[in-house]
Amino acid sequence: MKSTRYAVRMRHALALCASTLVMSAAHAEQIGSVNTNFRMTGSDKVVVEAYDDPAVQGVTCYVSRARTGGVKGTLGIAEDPTEASIACRQVGPISFAAPLKQQADVFSERMSFLFKTLHVVRVVDTKRNALVYLTYSDRVVSGSAKNSVTAVPMPTGTTIPVR
Repeated sequence: MKSTRYAVRMRHALALCASTLVMSAAHAEQIGSVNTNFRMTGSDKVVVEAYDDPAVQGVTCYVSRARTGGVKGTLGIAEDPTEASIACRQVGPISFAAPLKQQADVFSERMSFLFKTLHVVRVVDTKRNALVYLTYSDRVVSGSAKNSVTAVPMPTGTTIPVR
């Protein structure tokens, strides 16, 4: 009887963890994809997603990364590769909702059911008046040194407010 209750509690805990991870994922707009490996149950792809920086109006980051297809990919339980590339650009007039932290996580999105997450970090380069964006992935046990970086210089007359 105790083992049955324990199993039920564990299932509820795992479901809560999974739903929390899904809810905390960044909102990405997929703007394109290409198939890289055909599978009868769903092809592997490289997708390009757009993320608007929530603290900097007028800056959008474009992240390209591999997505695993097949049955596991369709069900959302496949582990995507850690490679990602990023390019952030000024797409409109730049304004700041509030002063920025010197370094902050801007976006994160899961790359496997529970254990791997893609991160985008914003770093303020005050000396050069630019925003630097870094993408990398991590795991519960070990992360990956694979990363990509890009920078958005501020227009003349725009100073980045830092707290």
